[in-house]
Amino acid sequence: MPRLPGIALCAALALVATALGTVERMAMGRAWIEPLVLAILLGAVVRTLWTPGSRWKPGIDFSAKQVLEVAIVLLGLTLNVPLLLSAGPWLAAGIIVAVLAALLFGVLIGRAFGLRHRLAILVAVGNAICGNSAIAAVAPVIGAEPDDVASSIAFTAVLGVAVVLALPLLVTPLGLSEYQYGVVAGLTVYAVPQVLAATLPVSALSGQVGTLVKLTRVLMLGPIVIGLSIAMRRRDARATELRTTDAPATHTNAPRATGRPRIDIGRLVPWFIVGFVALAAVRATGVLPPAVVTSARIVSGALTIVAMAALGLGVDVRVLRRVGAPVTATAIAALALLLGISIALARTLHVG
Repeated sequence: MPRLPGIALCAALALVATALGTVERMAMGRAWIEPLVLAILLGAVVRTLWTPGSRWKPGIDFSAKQVLEVAIVLLGLTLNVPLLLSAGPWLAAGIIVAVLAALLFGVLIGRAFGLRHRLAILVAVGNAICGNSAIAAVAPVIGAEPDDVASSIAFTAVLGVAVVLALPLLVTPLGLSEYQYGVVAGLTVYAVPQVLAATLPVSALSGQVGTLVKLTRVLMLGPIVIGLSIAMRRRDARATELRTTDAPATHTNAPRATGRPRIDIGRLVPWFIVGFVALAAVRATGVLPPAVVTSARIVSGALTIVAMAALGLGVDVRVLRRVGAPVTATAIAALALLLGISIALARTLHVG
């Protein structure tokens, strides 16, 4: 099996990353650097010291694409849709507006700092929705390069830790209630475990609200990815049409194509997004036992770590160094914007 060596290598790196995360939790009470990020770093270190040859490439490519897509599909089973909808229409509407605004302005900020279009989208979606998971889900849809994925995840992870440490310090200066702080943390912090780490030291109520708001953000991942899929395909179609129009004619009597290029509707939405939405709908019916949901969460997380190890193995660290400053500046600016939006939302709705 030609893919086996590469898959085994990615799985081994994933196991090491998971073990290091366990050591972190045992030594410091929490994993400051999540195994997902550790897997990328380990893969990048291996790639720096040794470039995998043709024997390893099929399995590495398979892990970076197909394994990640299966993980995204299983992620749909972990969404508790009824719980999210019980939060109330105004808060839910505010969260949707905040996420869309953060995504739009995040892309504009990234472009202003000189980032490539796809890299700007990755950084923006990581800030607006759920950090590493959103970046990993969006990357195959927009055709992002492994270097861009690893760069955006790496800097998002660093900022995520900083936010967890700094955000509780804002409760008193901003005069936030426990409920309001939960809204702010849920809209600002990247990962669900990080939301708990940032809110539970304040109060149990902050933790519950923050988790609920965070899960509402995660629920937007499917629609956002579908929208990006359609937008990127239209953008590529327009670019192809312009290149065809500008190209010199080789046959003067050849008929000229008219109208827009035909778009295959069946390919607008990747299969794994359809699967993600379908499994989320199944979960919403309440027919699945908790054990199935827990298993899906564990398997999805493990497969994502394997995929991140594969992405790390495709990273050129020289590219990481080259894009570091603008990516960091974009992520900080987008994060500050999202923080301002979340504080305004919590106060405007008079929650808590």
